[in-house]
Amino acid sequence: MYKKQQCVAMLLAGGQGSRLYTLTEKTAKPAVPFGGKYRIIDFPLSNCINSGINTVGVLTQYQPLVLNEYIGNGQPWDLDRAWNGVMVLPPYQGKNGADWYKGTANAIFQNLDFIRRYDPEYVLVLSGDHIYKMDYSAMLSDHIRRKADCTIAVLNVSLSEASRFGIMNTDEDMRILEFEEKPEKPKSTNASMGIYVFNRDQLEKYLIEDESDPSSSNDFGKNIIPKMLAGGLKMYAYPFNGYWKDVGTIESLWEANMDLLGHRPKFNLYDENWRIFSRNTPHPPHRIGNSASVSNSLITEGCDIEGIVENSVLFSGVRVEKGAYIRDSIIMSDVVIKKSGTINYSIIDEKCVIGEKCVIGRTKTADSGITVIGAGIVLDDGVDISAGEMLGSKWNSNR
Repeated sequence: MYKKQQCVAMLLAGGQGSRLYTLTEKTAKPAVPFGGKYRIIDFPLSNCINSGINTVGVLTQYQPLVLNEYIGNGQPWDLDRAWNGVMVLPPYQGKNGADWYKGTANAIFQNLDFIRRYDPEYVLVLSGDHIYKMDYSAMLSDHIRRKADCTIAVLNVSLSEASRFGIMNTDEDMRILEFEEKPEKPKSTNASMGIYVFNRDQLEKYLIEDESDPSSSNDFGKNIIPKMLAGGLKMYAYPFNGYWKDVGTIESLWEANMDLLGHRPKFNLYDENWRIFSRNTPHPPHRIGNSASVSNSLITEGCDIEGIVENSVLFSGVRVEKGAYIRDSIIMSDVVIKKSGTINYSIIDEKCVIGEKCVIGRTKTADSGITVIGAGIVLDDGVDISAGEMLGSKWNSNR
């Protein structure tokens, strides 16, 4: 018998993340490493447990192996409960055959039985690919206070950025009057964050209706939200004023990592009142050698530094040999950078070996692109990879 819950969270984590190119060639976007010791999905999972929401369904689809293994039984986030906690929900075969998730709404529809077993009054729908800290319980309280049918978190963006988002046009009381998907001429700057609180009965009703519509894209932004508005439901925007970053591109992933650096970082990972939890492979303490120099950087446990590191984020187990120089870069776990190598404005994925005297990327300028090296690539000594290149699994060192 499952214990009734006030609110169940459904975390959409099946995205391919195609704009991250080689970084998501073998893993789902929410499992991409971030900030030295985390993965992107750590942030919504940590937000849930910090907000007192301890029943979470994680909906996976694209390249789920790394993500499934990482979540495990949910213990790092205190989500290893006897009757609730975290559960991975991949597409499955029913009596009418197997079916991939066709859209965000269809993914929730296919898992209505998971929601029903806890008989919640409210359902929180989240995306698994954003970097932010948010108290969902405050949003839920606002939803209950207003007696809303649906509440949507919004971020105030600049007018020039608004055309990239779904925009919520509201009255003075933040009741949503109109929803515009990426409007050419936006009427407001309230951008949807893809975070929704629904009354469970209304959500079920609209998901079932949407599933029976053969013309639907089965998407919350394109279908469910407009139909709820057209149906006259009470829908409110919930303003969010903190740091929030969609890390869906190489550039935004790099920027979000850089936002962790400096004396007053834009995004603070060191708040003891709102910890971000993660699952980490055990490593010894990091070591900074006599010949090393490290400035304005995050260095994670297990790193062994003999070279120069500036304005960079190094994940666990990275080895930087003597004479190597790293600047404006993100180096993921267990990478080896051999003697006298130079890495500028680059992202190096896990378990790569960068040979002696290699030159990766170029100094960051307005015209230079971010160089990306995919997981497990071994570069011979002296290889030169220019600005903006992306090396994936099909890269040939003898080209």
